[in-house]
Amino acid sequence: MQICLVTGAGGLVGSEACERFVGEGYEVVGVDNDSRKAFFGADASVDWRLQQLSEKLGEKFRLVREDISDRDSVQNIFSEYGADIGLIIHCAAQPSHDWAMTNPFLDFEVNANGTLNLLENFREYCPTSTFIHMSTNKVYGDLPNELPLVEHETRWELSPTHKFYDCGVDESMSIDQSTHSLFGVSKTAADLLVQEYGRYFGLNTVVLRGGCLTGPSHSGTQLHGFLSYLCKCAITKQPYTIFGYGGKQVRDNIHSSDLIAMMIEIAKAPRSAMVYNVGGGRYSNCSVLEAIRLIEDVSGAKVKYEIVSENRVGDHLWWISDLSKFKAHYPKWKQKFDARGLIEDICSGLTERTL
Repeated sequence: MQICLVTGAGGLVGSEACERFVGEGYEVVGVDNDSRKAFFGADASVDWRLQQLSEKLGEKFRLVREDISDRDSVQNIFSEYGADIGLIIHCAAQPSHDWAMTNPFLDFEVNANGTLNLLENFREYCPTSTFIHMSTNKVYGDLPNELPLVEHETRWELSPTHKFYDCGVDESMSIDQSTHSLFGVSKTAADLLVQEYGRYFGLNTVVLRGGCLTGPSHSGTQLHGFLSYLCKCAITKQPYTIFGYGGKQVRDNIHSSDLIAMMIEIAKAPRSAMVYNVGGGRYSNCSVLEAIRLIEDVSGAKVKYEIVSENRVGDHLWWISDLSKFKAHYPKWKQKFDARGLIEDICSGLTERTL
């Protein structure tokens, strides 16, 4: 039986991948040392999810508590499983703009060096497998803020005359000469490495540049996971802080289940050095203010929030992903969750966890 190696196995995307790929017939080796707890505090710990996976998946799931930035540890994993590894899903990362500037060395070691460790061992031990990398739309830096945007009552929106208006931003946007934040830079380095291992060595490597990835398994915090954290604040009656732009910044949100469905299609028909923008697209997007209204409507709870004037460095005023390229390559994939459906699912999951 083939092995699916998942890094960041306790996180939102990684944990969903573990469950779904067991269902696809793989044995799963999940790599996670709960760095999220170290980055963001006890509330962000993914241990609850790792325990859940172990109980639910049994012998089909093996948890390896190692750090991907440790070269020897990564090599030990690959040398143990070798050519049995048929698929690598790389979700482990330091995911926060704000946290990265507090420790640039560790941010780069995890995001860039950790990815390089995985790629080199992939090339050496299982070069016929497929490497799927969770990148981010932050590789585009703040260039999206130079798009012609129009301010409305609850959101910023792209000018209807722009070529990106109908479907969102496609992969033709430059990733050069813009402010990324240190997190954005380390993720860009990883993104380019994954592409290069595909082009230079002829390996199956796929980069997914995610917008806002979310779902009921997300351990959202103030520094990362806005929609999950916003729902959590509503349910637990905690105040929420909006950083800049009057709360009118727009994000496209994709449910982790829809994202893993993309990965399943890729695993069936992998490509080399391929890059896709992935997110909710025009089907699932909202501003922060619109998200608050939806959450209040769904949960019945009033969201307490304040808006501060200073935005996060490199943050986007407006982002909607164009999914056309992926849909053209994998026409069987269908998106199930819109913004309201997402919020309903997140609130339901959070209510169960907090009872």
